[in-house]
Amino acid sequence: MTEHDEHRQQSLTQATEARGLEALISRAARAGKGAAPVERWNPDFCGDLDMEIKADGTWFYLGTPIGRMPLVQLFSSVLRKDADGRTYLVTPVEKVGIRVADAPFIAVEMDVSGSGDEQIITFRTNVGDVVEAGPERPLRFVDENETGGLKPYVLVRGRLEALVGRPVMYELVGHGEEIEIGGEAMFAVRSKGAVFPIMPADQLKRLSA
Repeated sequence: MTEHDEHRQQSLTQATEARGLEALISRAARAGKGAAPVERWNPDFCGDLDMEIKADGTWFYLGTPIGRMPLVQLFSSVLRKDADGRTYLVTPVEKVGIRVADAPFIAVEMDVSGSGDEQIITFRTNVGDVVEAGPERPLRFVDENETGGLKPYVLVRGRLEALVGRPVMYELVGHGEEIEIGGEAMFAVRSKGAVFPIMPADQLKRLSA
C-alpha cells in the first residue's frame, strides 16, 4: 500500500470513528467565513460518512442529532452536490459522501420588497444563508403527491437548494399573481425581474372552489 493510499484510508477511518467528527471539523474549519470555494476543489473521494440531513433540516451524525448550530453551519459551508446527484462534504484534501433526505437547507424566513418587475423575494435559510430569488437563484415548485400540495425550492448555491418551509410557503404563495406565460394564464410569483410559475390559473381556481 502506498503512502497516498494509507493517507486516504486513514482519513476514511477517522471519519467513521467516534472522534471522526472532530477530525473532519479540523479539516473543514471555516467558521464565520461563509461558503468555501468547493467548486474549485477536486480532492480524492474517501468514502461515505454516516451523516444525514433529514427532511426537516436536522443534521445527524452516527444516528445522533448534531445539536450545535456552529457545527451545522460549518459543515453546510463545505457542502457540494455533484452531477451524479449525490451530496458531499468537500475539503481541499478529501471528499466524503453524506445522505440528504430532501434538500440540504430549509428556507425559514422570507422578505418581500418592491412590487411588479421590481419585486425582490429574499429568503433566509436555517443555516444563515440569505438568498434573493431571481434568474441566478431560481424558484421551482414540485407537486407533492402524498398531500396534493406543493413543495417550493430555491437555489442557494451550486446545485444546493433550500426547501421553503410550509409557513414560509403560505407567505410566498400570498404574493402570487396571475401572469400569462407562453400564452397560458399561470399563477406565479416575481422576483428580480424573473417570473416563476406555480401552477396553471385554472388549476388554482379548481382547488379554491
